[in-house]
Amino acid sequence: MSQPNTFYITTPIYYVNDVPHIGHAYTTVAADVLARYWRLRGRDVFFLTGLDEHGQKVQQAAAKAGIAPQIHCDKLAPQFQDLWKRLNISNDTFIRTTDAQHKQIVQRYLQELFDKQLIYKADYSGWYCTFDERFWTEKDVADGLCPDCKRPVEKLSEHNYFFTMGQYQDRLIDHIKQHDQFIRPESRRNEVLGFLQTQKLGDLSISRPKSRLSWGIELPFDNGYVTYVWFDALVNYLSALEYLPQEKPTGNRFWPASVHLVGKDILTTHAVYWSTMLMALNLPLPDTIFAHGWWTVDGEKMSKSRGNVVDPNRMVETYGVDAFRYFLLREVPFGQDGDFSQSAMATSINSDLANGIGNLLSRTLTMIERFAGGTIPADGLPALPEWESKIAQTSRQLPSVIEQGFTALTFRDNLQAIRELIGLCDGYIDKAAPWKLAKNPDDQGRLNTVLNTTARALRLLSVLLYPYMPQTTAQLTQQLGLALDFSKPLSEETYQWDAPIAGARICKGPGLFPRIEAQSGACNIKGTPETKLIKGAKPVSETPIPPQPAASAPTSAPLASSPTPQAPAPAQITIDEFMKIQLKTATVLSAERVPKSEKLLKLQVSLGTEQRQIVAGIGKKYEPETLVGKTIVIVANLKPAKLMGIESQGMVLAAGDSEVRGLATILEEVEPGTKVK
Repeated sequence: MSQPNTFYITTPIYYVNDVPHIGHAYTTVAADVLARYWRLRGRDVFFLTGLDEHGQKVQQAAAKAGIAPQIHCDKLAPQFQDLWKRLNISNDTFIRTTDAQHKQIVQRYLQELFDKQLIYKADYSGWYCTFDERFWTEKDVADGLCPDCKRPVEKLSEHNYFFTMGQYQDRLIDHIKQHDQFIRPESRRNEVLGFLQTQKLGDLSISRPKSRLSWGIELPFDNGYVTYVWFDALVNYLSALEYLPQEKPTGNRFWPASVHLVGKDILTTHAVYWSTMLMALNLPLPDTIFAHGWWTVDGEKMSKSRGNVVDPNRMVETYGVDAFRYFLLREVPFGQDGDFSQSAMATSINSDLANGIGNLLSRTLTMIERFAGGTIPADGLPALPEWESKIAQTSRQLPSVIEQGFTALTFRDNLQAIRELIGLCDGYIDKAAPWKLAKNPDDQGRLNTVLNTTARALRLLSVLLYPYMPQTTAQLTQQLGLALDFSKPLSEETYQWDAPIAGARICKGPGLFPRIEAQSGACNIKGTPETKLIKGAKPVSETPIPPQPAASAPTSAPLASSPTPQAPAPAQITIDEFMKIQLKTATVLSAERVPKSEKLLKLQVSLGTEQRQIVAGIGKKYEPETLVGKTIVIVANLKPAKLMGIESQGMVLAAGDSEVRGLATILEEVEPGTKVK
């Protein structure tokens, strides 16, 4: 187990020949959010990322370019280092496996295992995948293709050195069973256990002959070979602690790692190869190896041939760094696969950021400017005691909820909890109607309470949102007139609802997030409409907006039953009126219950070229998990409305009267987004 009050977080070291894409950004932003949070909470954090620069693909690419492999790596490394700067990644250091010190440490560990007789030389014949740089057995290969990347493999026979990995199989199974947090999420833990309990674990080839591959770390006991690229790469988690910290050695203080963040495609190398290597070296295993899912683009796998690889640099240029960081961790539960589309990105920015935290800040500051002379007032008389009590109770519980979420790596749940407080504050402003209170001098105390309550909520939100959106938080706190230093741990008082804020002089600035509109006819990423910022757009509801009557909000699941004989005849409409309604098919991607409502479900649905959020009143009829994958019919051109503070961007069609009896679905298999006539 890691040392008390330390937190060692790592990303994989990315292969230098890859162009940085959304998958690299996803892992690294997640690690950064964890690092920033635990630094604020006072833990001694070490955050490592870097590059894997050895192997056959690098050697081949350098040869094709007519340059030395090291020069090739030196040219490519800045593309990652520059991107991490653009994404505000706060890594403590950056390792490259071509570092001389790293090479020496790898050779030291190889020699130690060799001296223990845990490495031996033997003949080997098998199928080799150059792309993955690994051997496969006969039973693994089907139709001459690598089971991982589906590229052709070639038959190789050669002498190699092997690490006696197989002897640690039972010990590794026991460790996984005894440490339920070792491999996460649980589905990945079960996957690794299932593999280990049903198949015999063989020994691992940890060398490549120089005659075939010279670009690697030479074996200390046989200069005719270089080490297998994965043995070299995995050691980075230890070697970095020995030579990269500039102030003091960190190995004894930070090992074992608190969390290794990896993609699910490299879970086996970390959970099995790395774990058995550590066992052989008599070193403790990391606390957690967390394997997250993959990103697709509009439902398709990312690939250069499809031309749909998402460039994080372009996303930052188009939407801003904090909006991109937010989207990555808000869109899907961490650990599951996610689908990227620019329309989903625009929806996230508009509904969560522009209409959410941006709107709440703008409304609050505008009212303080108009009704309190630009200074946050102290509490006065209660305006709406039930609402104020609910906001206070939610705010007092929220820091604990957020900490539990960071411990569990449930980033999306954290952001949802934050959004609920924002929605609660929006509802409070609408109900309290401070613009009406300002008209009556006798209501000044109640008005002050409304302004103070929303300002206090914003102060707390800024603290909790900082790990996700550091730039935005700096702007938010500045506009609130607060002097919070996020470069060092924050006091416990900062996380308290009762932390003082009255008397702060606000400094109202531009909106945090301009709204985004979709442009039809132009495609930035395959199959998705290009988006742009609305020029000169102000955050929504910059001035207070009175609440709409409840009857004007859609019920989300209109009931399409036939009238009984006693019912009055329905009003007739013309064909032109009917043609204004756009009915489309939609595939349900996810569904969850709206807190404190037994009727409402929040659905994420795909219309093919875009993803939407719809709140539907079908919760008494359906459990959320039974809806995923269903093709339903929605009203696609309904004006968005908020239900219990959650934006609904359409309406689900259902049959029933006083109770929902069934969803309107499509019998045949059709693409999402198909028009219904």
